[in-house]
Amino acid sequence: MTQIENAKKGIITEEVKQLSQIEELREEEISKLVAEGKIVIPCNKKRKKKIERLSGIGKGLRTKVNVNIGTSPECPRIDKEVEKVKVAVKYGADAIMDLSIGGDLDKMREEVINNSSLPLGTVPIYQAMIEEIKESGDARNLKINKILKVIERQAKDGVDFITIHAGVTKEALKRLETQKRILGVVSRGGSFLLSWIKYNQRENPIYQGFDEILAIAKEYDLVLSLGDGLRPGCVYDATDQAQIQELIILGELTKRTLEQGVSVMIEGPGHMPMNQIKANVILEKELCLSVPFYCLGPLVTDIAPGYDHITAAIGGAIAAFSGADFLCYVTPSEHLGLPGIEEVKEGIIALRIAAHAADLSKGIKKALDWDIAISKARKNLDWKSQISLAIDPIKANRDRKRLSRGDSLTCSMCGEFCAIKMAEGNIGIK
Repeated sequence: MTQIENAKKGIITEEVKQLSQIEELREEEISKLVAEGKIVIPCNKKRKKKIERLSGIGKGLRTKVNVNIGTSPECPRIDKEVEKVKVAVKYGADAIMDLSIGGDLDKMREEVINNSSLPLGTVPIYQAMIEEIKESGDARNLKINKILKVIERQAKDGVDFITIHAGVTKEALKRLETQKRILGVVSRGGSFLLSWIKYNQRENPIYQGFDEILAIAKEYDLVLSLGDGLRPGCVYDATDQAQIQELIILGELTKRTLEQGVSVMIEGPGHMPMNQIKANVILEKELCLSVPFYCLGPLVTDIAPGYDHITAAIGGAIAAFSGADFLCYVTPSEHLGLPGIEEVKEGIIALRIAAHAADLSKGIKKALDWDIAISKARKNLDWKSQISLAIDPIKANRDRKRLSRGDSLTCSMCGEFCAIKMAEGNIGIK
């Protein structure tokens, strides 16, 4: 049985027990929300390598952060991507998505699983497209059977959640064609499926084959992540008819998915001005039965190439505060090129800060406990504890050594005029 089916029968699974300890919530409360589809636990039940760091996503839980990695045709080196996986684990990511489109995709997926203790997601249409090009020379010849075979192969390998762009339909295409978008379609999967629909003059094969995909997801207890193939690629394009039409379809598919006992989450917009974020989260929750919302950012401005981890963190904090449950990291090299190790680290830290800030506002106890602990260490000028409690202890320690005056209790900004020391009547202490 799937997690949802077990929960509906009142069975407390091992995954729910683990999540209860991690999140410090009652097992019965988590199980109830799983049964309702409001919490998902990405964990392929036929996985050979056990997930060591289980991640529950959804209502009442800590906001989670996903890290995208993957080879490209210009950089197909698996070893480089494996290093990024290790960095993601080290710096506190909650899940990995392998978006590889270059080199040996099966080998890449195997290496990610072998080198990660986290849930793994993929976008199977990528591999299906690439294999179709090798076989027939044109990805638009792709048939649903090929897509299903790729999904099953990836499930057998141990993938825990998959993104499928089932909402990119002929009706959504009509809406798109009436819009005056600046950037059109920026989703790789969405763009391909629109091209497929136009070329074949037929409905999206993923939409038409949705029940067959559900059967595979149920067999392996995969979480379906319903992708936003028509997401806005710039703030000007946000919240238009095409985006909302896709979301309406995803809401209908969410109902079908839950009825089959399969867990589901919805992917959200990539670029969006701050004043539209809350409304988009509310709309997703209303249309999609309050299942978890997974946001790429959103990025709140388009002017910051090189700093888009910051634009994404701003949007991510607002989205998570408004009810989003899962944030996809964005690196400083977004819109510029494939990220390196340092960019991956910066992206993770930025979105973890956003997630934590939102968790404080949502009343997540563990988030507040963390802030209180570091604040007490700061009050006591306990630098060792401050550094150990920092979200990036390595950077905090390095900067403290670089900026401090030897073993001084205070920092180099205030020195003997440290406000904390003066408030205690200790003026002039070095």
